Amino acid sequence: MTFELLEHEDSLTVRARGTDLFRYVHRPVMDPFEAPKPYLHPVRTLAGHVVTGYRPHDHRWHKGVQFTASWVSGQNFWGGGTYLRGQGYVDLPNLGTMRSLTVSAETGHGRAVITEHLAWHTMAGEHWIDERRTLTARDVRADSWTLEVTTALTNVHGTELVFGSPGTQGRELAGYSGLFWRGPRDFTGGDVIGPGMGEQGDWLAFIGTHDEVDHSSTLLFLDDPDAPCHWFVRGEPIPAVNPSLAFDKELPLPPGDTLSRRYRIVVADGAWDLSRVLRHLGEHPW
Repeated sequence: MTFELLEHEDSLTVRARGTDLFRYVHRPVMDPFEAPKPYLHPVRTLAGHVVTGYRPHDHRWHKGVQFTASWVSGQNFWGGGTYLRGQGYVDLPNLGTMRSLTVSAETGHGRAVITEHLAWHTMAGEHWIDERRTLTARDVRADSWTLEVTTALTNVHGTELVFGSPGTQGRELAGYSGLFWRGPRDFTGGDVIGPGMGEQGDWLAFIGTHDEVDHSSTLLFLDDPDAPCHWFVRGEPIPAVNPSLAFDKELPLPPGDTLSRRYRIVVADGAWDLSRVLRHLGEHPW
């Protein structure tokens, strides 16, 4: 399979079989309240159906697929209000920014690879984290393709950083932090195969039905096998999936140390059932 790369000033688009599989915006322009950061949108199946949502009215800071953190030692790189124990969500001057320093892309050997270096800065301008991120499109099959996401976060702050979430701050079943997918509005009420909210598991599939066309799509998420997660997942009132970094337990990162994670997202046409999911997992283990 041959991939194509379309380079623009602010983004990269990966194409296969005549379909733009995804657009990666590495120089976003957005309101500071949305915690500016790179994102993937739109993400499409091979048939061209969009499986991501962008700036929905309920959460303007949700943008397709992002890697981010809702709580880092009191700083919010997610966007929106910050959940404080005993107070609820509060708008604070703590919204950080992820700045893309360098980005490169190449194709070959049946894949397209985007490599990026980023710096995480607080609203006060302090440089806390260096990140090396890769996005790899691969394994184009009859009805699916695969996106691999890897990240390595290095603490350059000089003191320990603590990753948390609204869940670690006391909001029950709201442990979102890390790799986050927001589905399109028409996926609301979609079906989930795999772990429920707050449960552990190696993978989770979300099946949604598109408006206006007689078609369903499936996204299969695979967690890092070396760092089992608890899943944040909703079909109602919004479609969202997140293998959380810190669902209900804080994750410390000492100064100079690096936190690494890897994930897969299989983007498929059609409504996969359990047997189809298991067949894919058997054919494509980590």
